[in-house]
Amino acid sequence: MSLGILPVLAATALTFFAAELRADPLKSPWDGHPVPLTDAAYSCPDPPPFSKSLDAESYYSDAHHSIIDPVRKAAYEKAAEAPDHLGQWTTQAADAYLRHGSRAGAQCVYTLLSAAAAAKAWSASMPTGQAHYVQKWLLAGTAMAYLKVRDTGVGTPEQDKEILKWFGLLADQVRDYVDDKMKNPNSDAWNNHRYWAGLAVCAAGIARNDTREFHFGMEAFKAGVDEIGPNGVLPRELQRAGMALHYHLYALAPLIMLAELGEANGVDMYAQNHNAIDRLVNLCEQGLLHPEIFERATGVQQNMPDKISGATIGWAVPYVKRHPDPQLSAWIAQAEYTSFWQWGGLPPA
Repeated sequence: MSLGILPVLAATALTFFAAELRADPLKSPWDGHPVPLTDAAYSCPDPPPFSKSLDAESYYSDAHHSIIDPVRKAAYEKAAEAPDHLGQWTTQAADAYLRHGSRAGAQCVYTLLSAAAAAKAWSASMPTGQAHYVQKWLLAGTAMAYLKVRDTGVGTPEQDKEILKWFGLLADQVRDYVDDKMKNPNSDAWNNHRYWAGLAVCAAGIARNDTREFHFGMEAFKAGVDEIGPNGVLPRELQRAGMALHYHLYALAPLIMLAELGEANGVDMYAQNHNAIDRLVNLCEQGLLHPEIFERATGVQQNMPDKISGATIGWAVPYVKRHPDPQLSAWIAQAEYTSFWQWGGLPPA
């Protein structure tokens, strides 16, 4: 049940987050920073074809989930095309509002999400783990996009009501999947997928002012930072062989976004586990500069990004505002873009 407050978390699994009792609604990093609406044009695409479920399979061919099978990858991309398009188009529209104040962009977010809500799109229990991943990425991206435009005034109360109801349906499915998988200590409920699920449900919780969902995200963050070792390593991501560096970066992104959501609500996130996020950031930075660090640890050559852009570096935009780092700032300045739809497009700045 949502209490509409952020309670003192003592005597629970969240004693880690000693937050002050407050009656304020849950906040996002974009609250209190309105962008004046303009008439900047924005062409809103028609919604993609909706369904309630999705049949998608993993596209890795080895036990480490590090080698991509191109045939399986093509099949996955075809299966996930419609929900991916909804996430991509929604976040692009929200960012048109952030960049240009585009009223049309903000209206597009409402148009797309209202259509998805009416169809209860992808809100069923998913038949495969990979389909669940698509479901949680969809919720993370669309909920974060919604938070960017919810105070613009372009949506109607009825649209808000239906969108938030749809977020709740998705959040229930994401949370249930994680809760069930946590019974197995070797499952995907204990690696980067937990953090992405936490981001998805936490963003929905802020939109819905649901503290239970917010706390689910905070618990996911705690699970992640508690995994970070003294040298910054995430042991479960190190098992990904040639994709170990990639998955350290991919795990770092939702942890940073969760940190920003927590900080917006008065929770000191970055200090947790003796500044564990700083250690993970430093390891990822050094790994991009010196991939032999990961090659020695895994015994396998790393799959390096062609360019440092998008998901590889966008997480650093909010991070360097709090923790200045010349190398990260240089990469940000050189990046073609810093948005990534799965965390909602442009990161909090």
